[in-house]
Amino acid sequence: MAREAVKARELKRQKTVAKYAAKRAELKAKGDYEGLDKLPKNASPIRLHNRCKLTGRPRGYMRKFGISRVTFRELALIGKIPGVTKSSW
Repeated sequence: MAREAVKARELKRQKTVAKYAAKRAELKAKGDYEGLDKLPKNASPIRLHNRCKLTGRPRGYMRKFGISRVTFRELALIGKIPGVTKSSW
């Protein structure tokens, strides 16, 4: 499980990206790279990292479900994810 501070930092980045999204788009359209340079570093969407919604794990993230592979497997085995069953062949 990720530390609460790490989760909070990621949430803060998401808010910063949302706050400056319109201004970034405007500056990019103009080609004003000096103006872009003056924005905060965390205003860039490239700095965001997908994390598991339940555990905060940054690796093995499955976009379709919004959780990590480990959490996905646990939930799938106990039948908590609709339409997902354990495969056998």
